[in-house]
Amino acid sequence: MRGVAAWGVMWCLTAVGILQADPLPRSEPEAQGVSSAQIRDFVEAANEKIDTLHSLMVVRHGHVVAEGWWAPEGPAKPHVLHSLSKSFTSTAVGLAVAEGKLSIDDTVLSFFPDDVPETPSDNLKKMRIRDLLTMSTGHQTQPTFNSETPWVKTFLEHPVPHKPGTHFQYNSPATYMCSAIVQKVTGQTVLEYLTPRLFVPLAIETPEWLESPQGVSVGGWGLLLRTEDIAKFGQLYLQRGKWQGKQLVPAEWIEQATSKQVSNGSDPSRDWDQGYGFQFWRCRHGAYRGDGAFGQFCIVLPEQDAVITITADTKDMQAELNVVWEHLLPAFQDGALPANPEELSKLKQALSGLKVPDGHEPNVLRLPGRSRAAESQ
Repeated sequence: MRGVAAWGVMWCLTAVGILQADPLPRSEPEAQGVSSAQIRDFVEAANEKIDTLHSLMVVRHGHVVAEGWWAPEGPAKPHVLHSLSKSFTSTAVGLAVAEGKLSIDDTVLSFFPDDVPETPSDNLKKMRIRDLLTMSTGHQTQPTFNSETPWVKTFLEHPVPHKPGTHFQYNSPATYMCSAIVQKVTGQTVLEYLTPRLFVPLAIETPEWLESPQGVSVGGWGLLLRTEDIAKFGQLYLQRGKWQGKQLVPAEWIEQATSKQVSNGSDPSRDWDQGYGFQFWRCRHGAYRGDGAFGQFCIVLPEQDAVITITADTKDMQAELNVVWEHLLPAFQDGALPANPEELSKLKQALSGLKVPDGHEPNVLRLPGRSRAAESQ
């Protein structure tokens, strides 16, 4: 059976000496109303149905009740978030709005007077930050960045055939533009801007983010964080922006960012057709998520007061979410459950000594950006 190399609740993490500064509190699953047996069912189903998982962390009522890593992954190892990075860029925009540095109804062209095309289209003139955030820029296709042409210039020269705000088109370069705008109004990269406002308060240590050739955090991808860092971010959003008694992100922004702002499909069985917010996807079951290529997920379940963090290397992300809904969602109960040492022991045993399958060839997403070649991790 494929699986995780190390199971961690408090006793295991302490034993190997890898607790990071200010970690989330740990608890046995049943004490927080979560079934150990059903978590084990999830791990076994994931090993059978998902190409390759790298890590899992389940947080309930603010406590980590389950966590594990598929070797050679580990709790101290940063993981490339791919497009899960977008949700962090959205947060930077929200903080800049709160500080009065911009409005989401500002036009994109107003920030880049030196890069405006010679004859900008009417649709380009109408494009707002709001449209960047909701992937409704009016593009029919994504702009393609390269190392020769400045990325802002490439974006602004790309055709905008649709009226902004009317046509959903997934668009990583649009998130880059959000990052470039934050840098314009703050004088800092998004990584620098978020460090004292988000990363330090959450005790997220040494985050890394790819940069464009122009020295801008790429925004739409390229952020590297550990599994628990992602879980903390999800918990912050679950708590409506409050952390240890301090409001880090305005609750109003959390509500806007995670609500359905635009429609992106009509298939009730697909988690990619439930609506899109400000760089967050709506999910089935009243949940929302940040996600990235090959199965990077930060799933927030307000109705269950839970956060599920998964890193992976799978080609079928919907299958990954299907296993979550089928096996993890039913694990959450309204009240505390009786202690179940037998099932907890089975869970720990099932996860002991497991690893990424031999011969697995990692999926690789090559995207432009300067820094170490993080896309292959």
